[in-house]
Amino acid sequence: MIDKARVQTLVEQWLEGKDYFLTDLTITPDDCITVEIDHADGVWIEDCVQLSRFIEEHLSRDEEDYELEVGSAGLGQPFKVLRQWTNHIGKQVEILTTDGRKLKGILQQADEQHIVVTTRQKMQVEGKKRPVMQDVEVDLLMSEVKSGRYLIDFK
Repeated sequence: MIDKARVQTLVEQWLEGKDYFLTDLTITPDDCITVEIDHADGVWIEDCVQLSRFIEEHLSRDEEDYELEVGSAGLGQPFKVLRQWTNHIGKQVEILTTDGRKLKGILQQADEQHIVVTTRQKMQVEGKKRPVMQDVEVDLLMSEVKSGRYLIDFK
């Protein structure tokens, strides 16, 4: 089986000095290597090809047969690393909490411990008979977040 640490080292060497970052690396027992990278401005196919060729140059097919897939993290896919959260500050996101709540709003802040998102919620206002929609800041611990993803808006 191909060593994951070796492949990760190769990916990190290629990423050095670039604005790309690794979001996921998996190697199945039958040596199918999947590498996902991301970038604040999106991922170009040419860069995926370059990374794929770089990895292939440093792995020997004579030693082990393997399948290699290099691609982007995917628009609309769940965030896997903190940098994806920070790249989407100021943008519309959808968050699923561990207790099953689904929040949609603008991501205001993200770090290792928590995230802050501004959502529109119905709130009872003093002097009003009916609830009104208001912006509410929701602060969640990362341990309370099951998943989060960029919300694509076609409006």
